[in-house]
Amino acid sequence: MTRLSQCRACLAPDPRLFLAMGNHPPANGFVRPEDIENSQPTYPLDTQICLDCGLIQVADHVPEGFFEHYLYVPSSASTMHDHFAGLADVLNAEAGSGLIVDIGCNDGLLLSACNRLGARTVGVDPAENLAEIARTRNVEVSVGYFTAGSAADLVKQYGPAKVIVTTNTFNHIGDLHDFMAGVSRWLADDGVFVIEVPQAKELIEKNEFDTIYHEHVSEFSLLSLARLGEFFDLVVTDVHRMRVHGGSMRVFLKRAPASAAPIVAEMLEEEEKAGMRDFETYSAFAERVERIRDDLLKMLADLKGENLRIAGYGAPAKGNTLLNFFGIGAETLDYLVDRNPLKQGLHSPGMKIPIRSPEALRQDRPDILLVLAWNFFDEIRAQESDFAEQGGLFLVPLPEPVLVGAERMPHAAVSA
Repeated sequence: MTRLSQCRACLAPDPRLFLAMGNHPPANGFVRPEDIENSQPTYPLDTQICLDCGLIQVADHVPEGFFEHYLYVPSSASTMHDHFAGLADVLNAEAGSGLIVDIGCNDGLLLSACNRLGARTVGVDPAENLAEIARTRNVEVSVGYFTAGSAADLVKQYGPAKVIVTTNTFNHIGDLHDFMAGVSRWLADDGVFVIEVPQAKELIEKNEFDTIYHEHVSEFSLLSLARLGEFFDLVVTDVHRMRVHGGSMRVFLKRAPASAAPIVAEMLEEEEKAGMRDFETYSAFAERVERIRDDLLKMLADLKGENLRIAGYGAPAKGNTLLNFFGIGAETLDYLVDRNPLKQGLHSPGMKIPIRSPEALRQDRPDILLVLAWNFFDEIRAQESDFAEQGGLFLVPLPEPVLVGAERMPHAAVSA
């Protein structure tokens, strides 16, 4: 099925298609050198919107077992160390002496911060390779997919959870209702479920189309989370706004009846005023994305026409969405660099651009860096200050394509 017949959050029928991005391989389906000549499976990336709750969603085409060996780790970005340290303080205050559970715990970065505060923790993740990294941080991990069925065994083994948290994992879940049934089963009666995800309103307003990919099957409005919670007698009680990942929200749900902080109604009203349930909002977004594609491709062609060498910074899933949708390949980008050693030596999915260590920039000295990990641009710019001081320029594609340091370039190379 390439399109959904009902919303996966509120179950309203017939979400409407608004951005068809063609066929894409899984955005974290990196290619080994020995497989470079082989074709990759691809799946339609048809983006739909539920106008009842404002959930942006795509059909779930992630291959079975895909998350059992995973290559994204939050610890490769310094920003995430500070972010999770702050979150650990929040969770520890909520948990007291109770159990903190991190579903999709990845390499254990968050739970290791909780453990340093003396918390009692356990992580759940299907990726054994990441669980091994987490264990080196003294984080206990139950390896496997979290479902309503697995929750029963986890409750027996660990007891009820005072806090269940999931960070940038909830948007990977194809069957949200089964997942939520598991949360409800494991959560203590006085517990709290904490969800961190990018905010759909920010995605639309900042043109962040590349946040949509097959692993991110949902991009949540606050309303969609509230409607989903209602099926399980869970109430949104608080929300924290966050800058991370281009604009995210930290949402707290507790068992009904529960009172909500004023910011909940405030943010729901903001979504309504922003037109999150109006189809015209999404039609205009799709038009802006098409214009961004035209502008970025022209800028890249002009830069290549000046005989400038271009590399990409970062090999994030969002970057692979952009490269595949815009058709930017090795004829334009000499290579990508990424700090995550799990990706180095591989090739990007679809476009098959080689991925190297950032040390390559010191050796090779390209002229331009297309910043695919634009959500960490401030961090990247600080890390690559030598590149900039030696005349290198950063091409940041979103929310609009712009060359940072463009005053040093010929006008023809930077105009879109």
